[in-house]
Parts: sequence; C-alpha cells; structure tokens
Amino acid sequence: MKKSFSVLTVMAVYLLAASCTGTSGEYRNIRPDVLKDKIAGGWAGKMAGVSYGAPTEFKAQGRTYEEEINWDPSDIRGSLWQDDIYVQLTFLMAMDKYGIDGPAKKFQEMLATAGYPLWHANMQARKNFHDSIFAPLSGSPEYNIHADDIDFQIEADYIGFMCPGMPRKALEIADKIGRIMNYGDGIYGGVFVAALYTEAFFENEISEIIEKALLSIPSGSDYYRIIKDVIKLHGHYPDDWRAAWRELEDKWGDVDICGAGSPFNIDAKLNGAYIAMGLLYGNGDPMETLEITTRCGQDSDCNPSNALAVLGVMKGFSSLPEGIKEGVKAVGDSTFIHTGYSFNSAVEATYRYALGLISENGGRTGKNKIRIKLQEPTEPPLEIAFPDLVFDRSISVFDEKSWSARGKWETREIRGGDGTRIRQSRYSGRKGNELELTFNGTGIALYGNWFRDGGRADVYVDGNLHRTVDTYYHYANQQHTECIWHVLNLQPGEHTMKLVVRDEKRSESEGTNIYITEAKIFKTGKKKNESFRFSFE
Repeated sequence: MKKSFSVLTVMAVYLLAASCTGTSGEYRNIRPDVLKDKIAGGWAGKMAGVSYGAPTEFKAQGRTYEEEINWDPSDIRGSLWQDDIYVQLTFLMAMDKYGIDGPAKKFQEMLATAGYPLWHANMQARKNFHDSIFAPLSGSPEYNIHADDIDFQIEADYIGFMCPGMPRKALEIADKIGRIMNYGDGIYGGVFVAALYTEAFFENEISEIIEKALLSIPSGSDYYRIIKDVIKLHGHYPDDWRAAWRELEDKWGDVDICGAGSPFNIDAKLNGAYIAMGLLYGNGDPMETLEITTRCGQDSDCNPSNALAVLGVMKGFSSLPEGIKEGVKAVGDSTFIHTGYSFNSAVEATYRYALGLISENGGRTGKNKIRIKLQEPTEPPLEIAFPDLVFDRSISVFDEKSWSARGKWETREIRGGDGTRIRQSRYSGRKGNELELTFNGTGIALYGNWFRDGGRADVYVDGNLHRTVDTYYHYANQQHTECIWHVLNLQPGEHTMKLVVRDEKRSESEGTNIYITEAKIFKTGKKKNESFRFSFE
C-alpha cells in the first residue's frame, strides 16, 4: 500500500505542476461550427463503430475474424444500448451534477449505483464502492485484479472530445476518472485514446496523431511499447495488416492477467494496439478502418468504436460517409439507455464543456472564432500494476489432491442463459468451514461466485489474516463468476491459502454462502514480450 500511495502522491504533485506549465504558447483558431462538427464526428464514430463490431465481440480470440461482416447504417440504432457509450455518459452526468473538478468518490458512486450491469474493472469498482473501497484504491491492483483491463479505454472518449489541443488537461481529468476502475496500463489506455482525440482536432496525418498521443503516456510502460511495435510492424508490412497482426499476437497475445490461461484478452494494451493498427492500415478511410480494427478480434466492438471516433474528430461529422451520417441522424434525438443524453444533447454538452476548458486554459471563445491555446503533451510518472507476474496454472476446487476441506461443502452447477452447464462451485455458509490450498508461487487469485446469497469469509495467507471478503452481489439484477480475492506480491516459494466461512452477511444478502470454483497461481518471471524479437529484427 505504501508504494501505491507514493506513486499517487507523485502523480498529484506532477499534475499540479502540469496545470501551471502546460502550455506551448502557440494558438490555433477554429470556427465554432467546425469545433462542434468535429465533436459530433467523434460521437458519431463511437456509435457507428460499436454497432459495426458488436456482432463479432470476442468471437475471435487469438485469431483474426474472417467471417462475413454484415452491417448497415441503420444498425447504428443498436449503439443506444451499448455500454461503451452509456457508461461514459454516466460520468458526463456526474460532471453536470458535481462539476469537472468534483470528487472522484462522487463519480464512482454514480457508476456504482447506476441501474445497468457492469463487467471486469468497472464491476469491481462498483463492488469496491459498496465494500467502502473508494477511488483511487478502487482501481488499484491490490483491490482490482482487472486494473489493466480495457474499461477506462472505452470510456474516456468524452474527455478527449472536450479538450481540443489540450492533452495536459485531458491527462488531468483522465487520471482522476481512470483511477475509479483502473491503474497503470489500464489508465494509460484511456489517456492514449483521449490524447488521440486532442491531437486529431488539428492534425490530419494518422501517424502523427498516434506519435503525439504517445507523448501523454510513460515511455517505459508496456502500453507505450506495444503501440511502438504496431508502428514498427506497419513500417515493415505496410500493405499486409494480417502479417503485422500475427507477429503482434505472437509477442503480446498472452500478456493478460484477467484472461490468464486462456486466449481471451481484454487487456487495454492489446486492444489499444488494434485501434492503432486499424488507424494506420485504414489510411483514413472510415470503412476500411472499421473492417480492419474489427477483424483484429478480441473486444471487437470497442476497438473500431475508438478508431472511427478518431477519424470522426479529424474529419468532422460533415465529412463522414453519407450512410453513417444518415444512420446517426435517424437516432439523433433518441436517448441512450440509462442516461438523459441523446447524440444531439451529448454533442451540445461536450461542446459546452470544451468552451469552458478552452477559456480556462487561456483561450478565447467568440461567436465567430474560437482561439485555443495549445498544450504540449507531457509524460506522467510510470506505474506498473503487475510487475514481473506471469501465469503459472489453474487449480480446480474439485482437485482433492490440491485442496483440503473442513466441514461440509456442497456442489452447485452454474448454468448459462441457455441452460448449459458452464462450471461448478463448491459452497458453504456454515461458520468455521474451511478450504485450504498449498501452492508454489508469488501470487494467487481465488475465483468464485458473487451471488445474492453471498456471505463473508476470512482469507489467511501463511497463517496470517489477509482480508475479509464479502461475496454478496446482486446489483442491476446481476450475479457473476469473479475473482473474489487475490494477493500478488508474495515472496517466491511455497505458501498456504486458507478460507474460513464467517456465517455473516450484509443486510441485503439472502444468505451466508461462499462459492469457490478455482484458484489461479502466478509466479515471478519474464513475460514473453520482454525478450521477443520480430522475424525481421
């Protein structure tokens, strides 16, 4: 914890200094109608991109998506139900209520109490709020094993839209919001995406937009390195994105703590690389950019959504393909679910915030001309969520050679929406019942179920109480199989984890049960990407 606080303190001091010295002294003029058109282009790109890729989401893991993509601009209506948009609009509503400088806890509260399901880092941030773990700890690796995931990356668009030519201001806002659910590379993903937009307002070369956006994240981060790898691969394979994709996958495909041990990858880094790949190989063509980014696979609705939004800001709404414009206009006044915003009102709100930030930064806003004082991007301090941590193996709770149990533990089948059994859990709600596992490594993540009848348990490591966990979860009618506890900074060697049922619950819970499915074991070592060389190097 002390290390986490020291990094955050450095960041706070840094951002204070940046707010005082963040200008380049250069000004750029832009007409009000052009600025609004570019903001509209960004929102339209989000809507078109997420609707284009939605049917393919995670259907290609560790491979490219080669099936036919059938999309019509009328499908843009589907964006009204996409979390890529309504989650970040929740933060926009928080700004409306508390101001841009409102406390992060209030922003987290609006996310935590929103009436929609959440996943991964966002879901853990919600769970943390209800467990009285608030930002910035809610996104820290100690309390959120999804710290490097994509969540903030797909929700930071509005920050870039309201900061034209002002990457330092975007970084300041992003650092506060991003820490609600992410840390390290997870935050850098959101910062990178926001910075792409800040640069796209005045830059028309894709390669320059990407290079300048990289200046807003630490050069020592894996996120920086993977985007640099995309640039390098594009230089070697300028006309063959699949060859570039293959080598990128070989180097970075398994660097994901959340999806450890599987081809599933929701890490911000690899998915962010697909954004850059789609932009570079798409050559500024919206439809080509959409197709390439989508076919890269993994989170293939989020990534094309970000990529097309960059082109939307660069080109402006008025210069997007007619089909996209008509598709967006058709739902322009329709409300995104769980929000009070439509496309048209989101554009107006973002434009209003942009004018305020431009003035705050020393620019001028007039009826016929807006004068923006440009900011030089700056590199924030480096933080790494899971240094030198690699996946070792998974151990099912039904492996009786590895686990020892005390008391009666029953079995429950967890079924999918179609009724198909997808996993089994051992569970107990009786006080004093125990599960114990001895393992060799430097970290362990215990997976189980957050249910409406979830209770509390104490988790010990090597005989010492590490944390009391609460496994109740029934927000937005959602229950989930999730990492219920983890510790990742142990000394190398043999360790023992013991879980003890408390027979206690929070008032909302219908029971005291603890459900366990498996443990994932981690060890200290070098990730494949650290020593990997591309074929042409």
